[in-house]
Amino acid sequence: MLTLLAAIAAASTGCAGSRVAPVAEAPRQMTVEPRVADEAVGGAIADVAMGMVGTRYRFGGTDPLEGFDCSGLVYYAYGQAGYRVPRTSQELFRSARKISVGDADPGDLMFFQDQTKLSHVAIYLGDGRFVHAPASGQNVAVGSLDSPYYQEHLVAVGRLLPD
Repeated sequence: MLTLLAAIAAASTGCAGSRVAPVAEAPRQMTVEPRVADEAVGGAIADVAMGMVGTRYRFGGTDPLEGFDCSGLVYYAYGQAGYRVPRTSQELFRSARKISVGDADPGDLMFFQDQTKLSHVAIYLGDGRFVHAPASGQNVAVGSLDSPYYQEHLVAVGRLLPD
């Protein structure tokens, strides 16, 4: 369906990280079947991101007081769930295991590119919707893959959490 272009390896603009590592010093203890636990974590990440809807966009921003850029929103939402993730959209892209859109769960990442390079990352919510920090002058908002713009520019969906 979607192909990955060689241009994705180019430097990112507009969005300001390695594999996911829990922030806490001690390893996380799983008390339920791992896939269920990961889905719960992904949902919590999506919920944190949804709670930031309306927060202003700020290039390089990583917190709700100063604002977010696209990868800063991902960095913050995963951090609130206890996971350290890469900071830039390029590093997030390199770290994520690519999956199909149909396999995406809440908390997975959606990667978009402009004409030449990876330019944007968003957090999947489910049902074709995602939350993102779109651009300067805009606020964190919910977008949809029903939009022709996002359909045309989506290049990959990735998962940072283990299956």
